[in-house]
Amino acid sequence: MTPVKKVSATAARKMPKKPRTAPSAPAKSPTRKAIVKKSGARAPLSKALASNQLEKIALPQKTKKPKLVRDSFTIPKPEYLVLDELKQRAAKLTRPAKKSELLRAGIKILAALSDAAFLTALAQVPAIKTGRPAQNK
Repeated sequence: MTPVKKVSATAARKMPKKPRTAPSAPAKSPTRKAIVKKSGARAPLSKALASNQLEKIALPQKTKKPKLVRDSFTIPKPEYLVLDELKQRAAKLTRPAKKSELLRAGIKILAALSDAAFLTALAQVPAIKTGRPAQNK
């Protein structure tokens, strides 16, 4: 193997470029057979036949995923601890659940309540100041 010499950028610009040659055609091997393409045109399908075939090929409709909304809210610490207890309870019942699943289940239950029961449930929840809690250091 011969060592490769490094050429500076200025010397490379001064060097004459080698003319590019077209790549040589590969030699034909005597064992390959020539491929013959059929040049027959296909007969056009009738519109009725084409529409019937399209109905058979129809792809199943994809269901759209519901759009998700990310939200942030303030919750008192005792109620937050209840969420953790409910998560542990679900895990013991062989159905692990995330906090968001628990909150969504609670919303479904509230939606199913009658008006009187809904107002009673709301009365049991104290109102809290909105916004981010103060950072205690």
